[in-house]
Amino acid sequence: MYRKHYRLQELPFTITPDTSFFFAHTSHQEALNTLLVAVRSGEGFIKVVGEVGTGKTLLCRKFLNALDPQEFISAFLPNPYLEPRSLLMAVAEEFGLMMDPFTEQHQLLRQLSCLLIDNYAAGKRAVLCLDEAQAIPVETLESLRLLTNLETERRKLLQVVLFGQPELDEKLSQPRVRQLRQRITFSGRLRPFEMHETDFYLAHRLSVAGHRGPRLFSPEAVRQLHRAAGGIPRLINIIAHKAMLAAFGEGSRSVQAGHVQTAIADTESLNQSGSFAHRLLRYVGLGVAGVLLSAGLVLWGGMA
Repeated sequence: MYRKHYRLQELPFTITPDTSFFFAHTSHQEALNTLLVAVRSGEGFIKVVGEVGTGKTLLCRKFLNALDPQEFISAFLPNPYLEPRSLLMAVAEEFGLMMDPFTEQHQLLRQLSCLLIDNYAAGKRAVLCLDEAQAIPVETLESLRLLTNLETERRKLLQVVLFGQPELDEKLSQPRVRQLRQRITFSGRLRPFEMHETDFYLAHRLSVAGHRGPRLFSPEAVRQLHRAAGGIPRLINIIAHKAMLAAFGEGSRSVQAGHVQTAIADTESLNQSGSFAHRLLRYVGLGVAGVLLSAGLVLWGGMA
């Protein structure tokens, strides 16, 4: 594996949302600051929108980790594609309520209300985060709105944070969810990286992974990588990992434009099985290529 070759403690470009690799890119840091301010204001719904691969799940986890457990209770649903009752059941379980699976919806709401009131009395605020919120059925969105009707004279008893793709905005534009749309008091939008931010991002992840040597990605390699990935963090990670693997196979201590081109060509033809293995053979022998693919791509893919 290339970790030893580059003197790394861990793989720098896995696609799992590891908060230790969180990069304070302008729009991500702004969104995180907005979330932290919003939940302390005690107001209804909060929305964060970003294209596929821009780091919404990572931001969500970073946000939840930043909440003081002495001040907040939180729940996280990674897949809210549920009908109303099932969503309420999932929320109850996330907040620690053990409910009978045959509990009626009105009873679920009453139990959740009691929980939220008890926590408010104890000085805690409740936050519910929903990832992939663009997949939430409209009827389920309405049940969420009803759940956030619970409030004191000063603030809501439950705040809901929606993380979703741009399709979420389209769903919220429908007339039948206009009441919910009016309750979105704060919103943020994640944008792709600019080229210089891609450069900083690569250096940041390498540093977190333990890299202490000279610059690893050449300026031209960064330019080509950024252009191909369009500034999308997930694509940057995929291409960077493959480029490092290609450079390792060649015995190089740095990643050059040719290594990135090899990675880009493979990434643009993901349906062509074994294409990356064929390109690696330009740098290494058959046996070594097999070891690299099994130890590198399979392990890295398993982490995803």
